[in-house]
Amino acid sequence: MISRILLLITLLLIAPALLAQTPERAGNIPRLKAVVTVTRDVVRIGDLIDNAGAMSDIAIFRAPDPGTVGSISADRVLEAVRQHDLLLVDAAGITDIEVTRISRTISRADIEARIVRAFATQFPPGGDRSRFAVTFDGEARPIYVDPRVTGDLQVTRAVYSPRSTRFDIAFDVPGPGAMQVRYTGSLVETAPAVILTRPINRGETVRASDLLIERRPKSEITGDTISDIAEATGMSARQALRAGPPLRRADLVKPEIVKREDLVTLIYQVPGIMLTIRGKAIDSGAEGDTINVLNIQSKRTVQGIVTGPGRVTMTTAQPITVSETAEPASPRQSE
Repeated sequence: MISRILLLITLLLIAPALLAQTPERAGNIPRLKAVVTVTRDVVRIGDLIDNAGAMSDIAIFRAPDPGTVGSISADRVLEAVRQHDLLLVDAAGITDIEVTRISRTISRADIEARIVRAFATQFPPGGDRSRFAVTFDGEARPIYVDPRVTGDLQVTRAVYSPRSTRFDIAFDVPGPGAMQVRYTGSLVETAPAVILTRPINRGETVRASDLLIERRPKSEITGDTISDIAEATGMSARQALRAGPPLRRADLVKPEIVKREDLVTLIYQVPGIMLTIRGKAIDSGAEGDTINVLNIQSKRTVQGIVTGPGRVTMTTAQPITVSETAEPASPRQSE
């Protein structure tokens, strides 16, 4: 013990001289690190000190948990290495050492995917796993394991109720040390649905920028649910619509391109002949709708199909007479 104290005193006395040596020789002096990264569950002298030599593999501290960061004072490190006769260490003004234990992260998405695989047989086969939505009771935090461990979460308990959509599942975490995690929540199958991103008033035209595709529980999806944005774009709201719920075909109608009381071009067409006159719409209609139109010249009501903005093509079998389309002749001037 006395000899050890004497050696320490000697080293303290000659340390300034040693540290002042040429860079080549000074580079071999053990130096304390300010930031350390470890992969194992212990911290070795070589992790904390450069140029530790034969003592590098000696474990002196327990490492932080995987994926976490810890801190240890330089004084504690120096005290610990002295127990192994490493007496001269250049601390270079370092007071604390940050120790990070790297890990393999099992993310929330990984956990969700493992739950889906565990209960896949409860649902019809086929399709993408993204069609399932997992909701946890509480927060599902990532799991950190030793980076050398490549195994998957092992199911030890799995209970699912199709009626309530509730699940209760437990996993063994791979790697050294017994660790188990348990999750509860709900698992539902989903399908794509078009939703509105803003409220739409009755009669307002729906634009592509008003629409979004989201996956919704299949219980909310019907045969009338729209799943393609193009199908809803350019349509009009049959009634005021809220943002959020899946959009149905019954919610939309074709926009009216002819309004009641509008002046329209009334078209009568047969092979080789097309006649047009002015009319007044008695009804409103979208493209393809059949509406009543008043022939302004004859004051007769005819039916026609809306074929464009301000255009109605007659469907009645009664033709338009030339007198209804021709401009009245101007009286001839006397010589």
